[in-house]
Amino acid sequence: MDNTAARVAELKRLLIMNSSSEQAYDDITRAAADVCEVPIALISLVDDHRQWFKSRLGTQAEQTPIEDSFCAIAIDYPTDTMVIRDALLDPRFAQNALVLGDPNIRFYAGVPLVTGAGVPIGTVCVIDRTPRDLSAGQIEQLKFFARQVVAMLEARPSPETK
Repeated sequence: MDNTAARVAELKRLLIMNSSSEQAYDDITRAAADVCEVPIALISLVDDHRQWFKSRLGTQAEQTPIEDSFCAIAIDYPTDTMVIRDALLDPRFAQNALVLGDPNIRFYAGVPLVTGAGVPIGTVCVIDRTPRDLSAGQIEQLKFFARQVVAMLEARPSPETK
């Protein structure tokens, strides 16, 4: 299901794309990496041509093209946590530039960020360079982090209220 127009409209409403770094989001990213014991964690927002990272730990990339985005696929299933145990064994990702090159993704888990309007706009995700899995408790923590991110996004002041 293509929800690109609704997603882009939600991102514009939230005025979040290309915004400055914020400690509260960085704290969630760090906590996600710690809980899941991975080197990379992201708060990723997906517009019509890229995924942009509101917060990132373990990578210098600020964004990637949408065609390389694991998160762009994860948001197609807004009620599910997408877990890729070994990206080299998954036909959707085996030839992906982010798997074959830097950051050499092998493991990915992403929980969609779904706004109050029901629109998935991105994910809280964790990444490792080796195949692995998450416990049920770790997945529950990722879901908790995703709910917190959405709450923070929805509570952001609009320019009119600043």
